[in-house]
Amino acid sequence: MKNTFDIQHIRNQFPILKREIYGKPLVYLDNAATTQKPLSVIERLSAYYTNENCNIHRGVHYLSQQATAAFENARKTVADFIHAQHTHEIIFTRGTTESINLLATSLGELLVGKGDKVLITAMEHHSNLVPWQQLVQKSGGQLLVVNMDEKGVLDLNHYAELLLKQPKIVSLAHVSNTLGTINPIKEMITMAHQYNIPVVIDGAQSIAHLPIDVQDLDCDFFAFSGHKMYAPMGIGCLYGKTEWLEKMQPYQFGGEMVDMVSFEQTTFNKLPFKFEAGTPNVGAVLALETAIHFLQSYDFEQMMQYEDLLLHTCIEKLRNIDGVRFIGNAQQRLGLVSFLVDQIHPYDLGTIIDKMGIAVRTGHHCAETVMTCFRIPGTVRASFAVYNTLEEIDTFILSVEKAVAMLR
Repeated sequence: MKNTFDIQHIRNQFPILKREIYGKPLVYLDNAATTQKPLSVIERLSAYYTNENCNIHRGVHYLSQQATAAFENARKTVADFIHAQHTHEIIFTRGTTESINLLATSLGELLVGKGDKVLITAMEHHSNLVPWQQLVQKSGGQLLVVNMDEKGVLDLNHYAELLLKQPKIVSLAHVSNTLGTINPIKEMITMAHQYNIPVVIDGAQSIAHLPIDVQDLDCDFFAFSGHKMYAPMGIGCLYGKTEWLEKMQPYQFGGEMVDMVSFEQTTFNKLPFKFEAGTPNVGAVLALETAIHFLQSYDFEQMMQYEDLLLHTCIEKLRNIDGVRFIGNAQQRLGLVSFLVDQIHPYDLGTIIDKMGIAVRTGHHCAETVMTCFRIPGTVRASFAVYNTLEEIDTFILSVEKAVAMLR
């Protein structure tokens, strides 16, 4: 049974929201960078280290067996959450960045050689740009980039043209961390599959805000981070279709990823273990499972509608501030707003807002190439989570107005 969607009940689960910053109640609007953690997640992490701490797999004693069972049950929870066909298609990593680096190494080694191409878009986070860039530079290949328009919307005609160049891999963000644009990934996956090109989806910004069904999307890989979805830092997942994971060679070596080892030869473990070298972050995996249970305890459609209300309320109220310029105006967008005011530097605006107890992000948001496209130094970015309130939006707007008055 789902909990009633009660914003105060939700907020009461997040201890940090009771903090004061500079003597003012914390207004946390930096959720695209990381979300805060509910007490259930914090307690699950603590409970593991208090009562269950043990290395997993291969241990015969009770604690090892208990921790292993919990760890593998968490893998099943993740698989069910994103509708993977098989539990072994879930690889635990440190987060989206490590997942994409894994692919740039293992999938890249399999598919990309001299003269080959990898296709990304103009709105990618550095984590979905630099690994592919380094891959093609080392292999003697080429990076293809899909253009976007002044609203921050991808040019699908340009995408179709670039697919004709037969890239070996397509990798793109589900949602832009800078512009909030929701990309039409299902359509883009279908287009790429017409040429038998595998598609990687960076789901870091969508995992907590949109329902994910990897089988319906038909993506070949989907990467996300726990800390963007109310779970601890240092844990994330890579989903991959079985047929691709079976073909790929391991990314790291040692520990659980081996099957048999001699001085002459090593054979590798079966999926998913061949991609999980070394001791995993067991406590964080169990807390990730708890974060999923937190999300599942509410009606997801109601959560989406509420976050959409926060977004559009903020946009409409920011419009009333003279000199505001929005960076990213896609019709299909999610959970964040990036903006500038006149010629005020975003760092200056963000610094003054901080003194009023409000946490926003300023700068290029690990997407420097996006700023280059818009010919700006960076933006102020406010991003929303299910625990934010309309009253916090009002407080944020007042802080922007005061800061602008001081800086003009």
